[in-house]
Amino acid sequence: MAFDDIVQREQGLRRHLTAAQMGMIAIGGAIGTGLFLGSGFAISFAGPSVLVSYAIGALISLLLIGCLAEMTVAHPTSGSFGAYAEHYIAPWAGFLVRYAYWAAIVLAVGTEVTAVGVYMGYWFPDVPRWIWVLVFSAALVGVNATSVKTFGAAEYGFSAIKVAAIVAFILIGAFVVFGAPRPGIGFHNYVAHGGFFPKGLWGTWTAVIIAIFSYLSIEMIAVAAGEARDPQRAITSAFRSTMVRLVVFYLLTMTLMLAIVPWQQAGTDKSPFVAVMEIIGIPGAAGVINFVVLVAALSAMNSQLYITTRMMFSLSRAGHAPAALGRLNARGVPLPALALSCAGIALATGLNLWKPEESFIWMIAVSMFGAMFTWFMIFVTHLFFRRRWSREGGPRLAFRMWGYPALTLLGAGLMLAAMATTLFTPAFRLTLLTGLPFLAVLSLVYALKYRHRPASTSLAPLHKPAA
Repeated sequence: MAFDDIVQREQGLRRHLTAAQMGMIAIGGAIGTGLFLGSGFAISFAGPSVLVSYAIGALISLLLIGCLAEMTVAHPTSGSFGAYAEHYIAPWAGFLVRYAYWAAIVLAVGTEVTAVGVYMGYWFPDVPRWIWVLVFSAALVGVNATSVKTFGAAEYGFSAIKVAAIVAFILIGAFVVFGAPRPGIGFHNYVAHGGFFPKGLWGTWTAVIIAIFSYLSIEMIAVAAGEARDPQRAITSAFRSTMVRLVVFYLLTMTLMLAIVPWQQAGTDKSPFVAVMEIIGIPGAAGVINFVVLVAALSAMNSQLYITTRMMFSLSRAGHAPAALGRLNARGVPLPALALSCAGIALATGLNLWKPEESFIWMIAVSMFGAMFTWFMIFVTHLFFRRRWSREGGPRLAFRMWGYPALTLLGAGLMLAAMATTLFTPAFRLTLLTGLPFLAVLSLVYALKYRHRPASTSLAPLHKPAA
């Protein structure tokens, strides 16, 4: 099957996303709970050496972006890395990647709405968290159900608030650390409480898992390419700008945060960013930052709902999910796929009712496997892609991954090592213990039900007529 057949069967989505919106979609997914709340978990694992952890995560992300950009510029489609694995490795690989990624992001939606409950508790400590989960979830499902243009506009607005707030945080933090130092604030905090590596090198490496979770969703820009107006220009520009922004934002904010807040005080009951503002003592600043991190969680959730919907849409069009999930309404939105992708919200609501204090780390641990497996498979797929592209004499690639194949292999090796580490880390033991059986079940389902079934390339009757 030619790749054009995959592109053809995924037709019907509207190409309304601009290059600026594409960049903000990637920012929206990656600058969310992982930075604003998850950084507290990472700091508790590694102490000040969490800066090394996030630098390693940034390196893996940079390598991933390079591989993904090369394949996406060559084949812009909503199936993205799932479609690439299907075409360049095997249909079974595409099946596993799509379902593992869909499950991971559905659960990641759960982490975002769980975080929303934490943030709202700052102002309303007596209101049950699940109420906020339901209220904000309903609003964002409505945004995604309207049209991709509405989604793009909303995500641009959300992300603009986050970017402005992070820049302001960096400027204020830099002034406090360098321009108006006070007792207890300064880079001496890096070594004053057990040294730079208070949990040893193992703690530093373990925090890489959280760092990867924090950078998770930079890959969603490849999925959004299927609805971009000018895919090649939009993808190339967005990939480059997104990676630079993420590295600068993450590493600069963490550098300043650790100079202001002793690492033992960067807890998980509230965002470390809020703790920074409370220590600085700017009137009302902690409340403003809490609002920003709330917006960040909503932004990430908005992006994740979008991406899970498109991945399930792609699975349906490939013949690997019920045909109804591949149907579009008159505005080009796959509503049935969106409805199914709300499963993460339901799970998060249930966990908040059952174990409100432990639900966040549980959701991270379980969702991490699908995300890490997908990243690993993107590197593997790139190896197959480049080899076949060269063997078949494909045209010169408009974007090429540097350092191939050594850097592609490095990325795959680092991801494999990070996945193995979860088994030896109590907080993340569920990652492999749930993920590997999940892959086994998926493989069995594929072997029994889909192995001999050809993917559907027919577009009728995939669109509902306008009312």
